[in-house]
Amino acid sequence: MKIKTKSFKFKLWMYFVLFTAMIFIVLWLLQTVFLQSFYDAMVISNTRKAAEQIIAQSSSSDINDKIDRLAKENSLLIFIISQDNDIYYASDSFNGMRKKDMRDDLSESTGQVTELKQKQKRHGGYRLLPETYYEFLTVLLSSESGLVEYRSDDIYTCGSYIDYYGSYDSDEKAVLYVSASIDAVGSSVNIISMQLVWVTILSVIAGFILSWFIAKRFAAPVDRLSEKARLLGENEYTSDFSKGFCSELDELSDTLDKTNVKLLQAKDYQMELLANVSHDLRTPITMIKGYAEMIRDISWEDKEQSSQDLAIVIKEADRLTALVNEIMEYSELKTNDVRDELVPTDISRIAEKTADSFRQLYKHEGIVVETDIQKNIIVNGSSSRLERAFYNLMDNAFRHTGESKKIVLKLSADDGIAKAEVTDFGNGIPESELELIWDRYYTSRKRKGKGVSGLGLAIVKQITEMHGGKCSAISQTGKGSTFIIELPAVNG
Repeated sequence: MKIKTKSFKFKLWMYFVLFTAMIFIVLWLLQTVFLQSFYDAMVISNTRKAAEQIIAQSSSSDINDKIDRLAKENSLLIFIISQDNDIYYASDSFNGMRKKDMRDDLSESTGQVTELKQKQKRHGGYRLLPETYYEFLTVLLSSESGLVEYRSDDIYTCGSYIDYYGSYDSDEKAVLYVSASIDAVGSSVNIISMQLVWVTILSVIAGFILSWFIAKRFAAPVDRLSEKARLLGENEYTSDFSKGFCSELDELSDTLDKTNVKLLQAKDYQMELLANVSHDLRTPITMIKGYAEMIRDISWEDKEQSSQDLAIVIKEADRLTALVNEIMEYSELKTNDVRDELVPTDISRIAEKTADSFRQLYKHEGIVVETDIQKNIIVNGSSSRLERAFYNLMDNAFRHTGESKKIVLKLSADDGIAKAEVTDFGNGIPESELELIWDRYYTSRKRKGKGVSGLGLAIVKQITEMHGGKCSAISQTGKGSTFIIELPAVNG
């Protein structure tokens, strides 16, 4: 199997591997290179804190218990010694209290320390002073502050003069000696290193395997989304996607689904446009071509006939232009979302404007436009779209008006609904066709009207539905028809 080094899965896996490697590098540094330094620092700190606690509580009656506990918890060697070299109390991490009744002469002079060191012997059941005590004592005797803290070879020592509770002479200061080994970890480094080798090998193997499965788990939904994206707009596209892995991928899946719907709609509109153009444009183009050939071959010398033929050519060209415009407008409405254009709009003003335009446009043909428009009806809408809807309704009524040549436009608002009604007094529509008149390309030729493409009412329906409304119609054969659109009103 060929590994794609630029794939999301591989890169995620390598990031996990790199993270694991960084963890083990830090672990190796801490457990080998810096272990001794860290250990020494902790031992020195704990020893210093223990000495400070003993100094602070040296005159209390339970000081010996405190010394035992500190010695055991911190692996310390602690002595309380009189200035005459008499051991008042001794404790370490393994032994409890040890008293020493042997008194050795100890002079404050540095020169006598060596002699006292030679006198020091081990007696059964008693602990001798450590050899470092004499070096410590030399430093303490020469200290101006009475406080000593120093490191010698692999031993850290600190101490001071204290007021000890068990002192023979309450007026005499006792000597506190606290020491700890700071080389204990040295022999453990090799053991720790060997253990780290095995831990590293096993952990790296486990990390590689685990990180591969984790990367595969993370990459799986991304791969599925990639496949979905590849099939966008195709019949094989599937909306199946197991959600819940993470919200970002769920949102991306939803976005792909919505995009696919839009692409399929655009594809359908494209096919419809091609079909409509090939169907509806064929007739006017054929007529234009036919009459043009007739003028060229037959009537070009007959001025009157050629004028009539040219008039038909011009009429068909105008019809072709109007048809193309309606097709483009309908396609635009189907592909564009006007929700962002919706603003409070005075639909009463739009209705009055449209009625006035038709009065002026068709007054020479004797068309009468009557209105009953309620004032200040506001809807959330697009002014230009709503004006187009009213224009199409009025134009449809004009094309199918009867001998009365009257059109009635009513607009009212009741219970939050704005209702517009446009009535003509023509031949009417059979009841079986009332639901079909809003369909695209249900042409006016079927209704024996003067329409162009049959898209006028389809455009009205599309605009109305974009505004959250609905369309309907009522009609009586021989008496005329009323076309109704209802929209949610902001007031009224």
